[in-house]
Amino acid sequence: MLDIEQHPLKPFLPKNARLLMLGSFPPPRRRWCMTFFYPNRSNQMWNIFGLLFFGDSEKLVDAGHKTFRQADIQSLLCEHGIAIFDTAIAVRRLSGNASDKDLEIVEKTDISGLLSQIPECHDIVCTGQKSFSVFAEDYGVAVPRMGEYNRFCISGREMRLWRMPSSSRAFPMPLAEKAEYYRKMMYAVGILPADGR
Repeated sequence: MLDIEQHPLKPFLPKNARLLMLGSFPPPRRRWCMTFFYPNRSNQMWNIFGLLFFGDSEKLVDAGHKTFRQADIQSLLCEHGIAIFDTAIAVRRLSGNASDKDLEIVEKTDISGLLSQIPECHDIVCTGQKSFSVFAEDYGVAVPRMGEYNRFCISGREMRLWRMPSSSRAFPMPLAEKAEYYRKMMYAVGILPADGR
């Protein structure tokens, strides 16, 4: 029987959060370069954020130490009201790697509980197919096209569920194109102005 792995991180929930980003589950510890979400150095999430907020995909990268600038990332998320967690809090890794397709979800995240802590949040973005599938199934939300959203209600709160491209390098889309999907979503949420700066 495969071991059950508990989520190693606490939800990152700035009180001013307007957007909740949900991944699936962190990669194995051996792939971490920092103790925060999207910790795999090959994951492109913080490169995407660098492009969106600074026009520089390397702005949040500490190349000399082969890691990301965790304090700068957390400060940026707090400043712009972006919360982060995952759709699962306990999993089994069917093949010991970081691939979503090899995750068996043992226990799902209490999304209502997360939202109760961030009352200004009315938008959720799923950052990969696994997280989107889990969420959409649980809340009966139809799957929108990439970069679009569908409306739903949770605990009496009107919400939008966005579908974004995965930030994994394995997802076959150029970084600039991924960033453009996130830019349009963050403009619609009110986090980025129309010109993206």
